[in-house]
Amino acid sequence: MMTDRAGELSIVVLHGPNLNLLGLREPEIYGASTLAQIDAQLVELGNSLDTTVSSLQSNHEGMLVDAIHDARDRYDGIVINAGAYTHTSIAIRDAISAVQIPTVEVHLSNIYKREEFRHHSYLAAIVIGQISGFGTQSYQLGLQALIVHLRQLRAASGG
Repeated sequence: MMTDRAGELSIVVLHGPNLNLLGLREPEIYGASTLAQIDAQLVELGNSLDTTVSSLQSNHEGMLVDAIHDARDRYDGIVINAGAYTHTSIAIRDAISAVQIPTVEVHLSNIYKREEFRHHSYLAAIVIGQISGFGTQSYQLGLQALIVHLRQLRAASGG
């Protein structure tokens, strides 16, 4: 497991397409918080849990794949909201599977209460868990769940 300091975990949060428009885009579905506000909340939560949190947003599938590949040597875990790529990207699915880093999938809205095409996630079968429908709290719940999972892995390996 990667760590920056003794006992500290390092997690990257990846945001997919159109999430840079949070706060402006369909606030009745996605809420009024901006991506910068969500990222600041995650850094603060991470700090309180002895975890370094970094983030990246991209509207480009290849950039997200590259970020997943780069995470292999830099981070203990990934929290990802792949946005629409959740339902379309085998490339992102394969990247997560290839790097074998514990990953949690999050969504602001409940994807199962929306259009039928959003009900399928290419990521669900390969991530450790999925959290959707709790607005910005989905990210916080995902981060907390991932930290618990990573600490259990560390304890099981005697680390």
